[in-house]
Parts: sequence; C-alpha cells; structure tokens
Amino acid sequence: MENTCVILTGATGGLGKAFAEELILKKEIADGERSLVLTGRSEEKLALLKSDLLLRAPNAEIYTKSADMSLEESRNEFFSALESRGEKVSLLINAAGADIQKPFETYTQKKLLFQCRANFEGAAAMSLYAVQNAAAGAKIINISSVSGIYPMPYFAVYSAMKGALTSFSLALRKEVKKRGIGVTVILPGAMPTREDIREQIRGQKLWGKLAAEPPSVVAKAALRAAEKNRAKVIAGFWNKAMNACTKLIPLSLKMKFIEKRWSKISKDAF
Repeated sequence: MENTCVILTGATGGLGKAFAEELILKKEIADGERSLVLTGRSEEKLALLKSDLLLRAPNAEIYTKSADMSLEESRNEFFSALESRGEKVSLLINAAGADIQKPFETYTQKKLLFQCRANFEGAAAMSLYAVQNAAAGAKIINISSVSGIYPMPYFAVYSAMKGALTSFSLALRKEVKKRGIGVTVILPGAMPTREDIREQIRGQKLWGKLAAEPPSVVAKAALRAAEKNRAKVIAGFWNKAMNACTKLIPLSLKMKFIEKRWSKISKDAF
C-alpha cells in the first residue's frame, strides 16, 4: 500500500485547529496509518498543536513545518519537504487565509499582494501539488466564504479572492473527476475565532449571532461534505437562508446595503 498523508494549511488558526481536532479522531490517523501534515506561519504554535494532538492520539504520525502560503519561496520549501517524505496526498484542506477589511484606498501594495496570495494563490498552489501527487480517491477541501457570493464594498479584495476560490474549486472539480479526485468548496459565514471577529458578530446583533458558526461545526460539516463528494456547501442554516432569500434582489440594492453596513467596520489583523 502507498504511504499517504493529510495536509492541513492554516493549522494554527481557529478553523485550522478545529480541523486538526476532528482529523485526529479518525482511526487511520490516530493509528498512524496515514500521516497528518500541519502547516502554518508559526513553528512554535505548530509545536504546541502537535503536542496537544499527540496527547489524544500517541500513535499518530504528525509532521509540522512552518510555511507562509502567501510566499512562493516558502511554499516551494514546503513542497520540497513534502516530496522528501515520499507520500501521496489523500486529503488536502486549505484553511489558510487572511480577512483584512478596510477601504481599498488605505491598502499598501504589500498588503494588497499579501491578501490576494494568502486567500487565493496559496490555495491554488497547494491544490496543484495535491492533484499532481494525489493518492487514489484523493479529496481537496477549499475554505471559501459567503463573503465571496457578492461583491462587497469595503471588503472588496477579500470577497473577490473568495469568489475566485469558489469558481476555481468548481472548475477544478470537473477537470479531476475522471481521475477519481473530489474537490469540495465550503462557504462559511463569520466564525468566532478571534476577539475582533466576536466584536463584529456582536455588532451585527441578531443576524450576526444567527449567521455565525463555531469552527468545530464548520470543520465537521466540511469533512462530511467531502466524504459525500459534494461540490459546494454553504455552512449554516441561516447563511443558506440568506443566500436563498436574496437571490431575487437586484445586485445594486444588495451592494448598497453591504456598503452602508460594512463601511462602519475596519480591521487589519494581519
């Protein structure tokens, strides 16, 4: 049997940790039959996460290597490390991302490139590696966002990149279907992973509370969707309801509402 691995990017973030905690419960990973490869920008945080996971599953084979998905050189170093292990990819979860939200004119060129590369280029590059090194029946999970469904003033770059990731994932799914590779894209709403996001959810009052989903719920839903080989999943009942109820509203009106609401929020957590 070929040696296989599960790769998780953004492993030290709120959603990434939730995925790691779900994955370590799977028998083939807990028993060391399939290795778990974790990457994020902080080697220290990765080491802490690995230690916690090994307390739950001492026989698991966990490999960590820091990498910045927004940097080509860092990704290439990560790819070289993966290749040296000689494992095929059975599952790739692209959970890395950056949710910068502010007027476009306040960006720097560096910050603009970082957000584009972190939210789209990194996931596409990892998907290419996974497709070219896929095990039989391999699966890819890309984490997009409901923010990518419509253009969002004051969240323009993030919504554009997440929309691109959704489109890319659906197109890639068609291309690799004949090889038995599944691609699933997940569109969650806000997740209370950091204090600034919790504050944003509170500021949206009732709707914010209804639409928000804990990272653990999103991770479980994503893994179930991939197992069922679903193409696209909007996470959370209220996010599905919002999408369905707004389909017939003219885009100009939706964008006017978004502009008014989101112009009051600014965050630059990265």
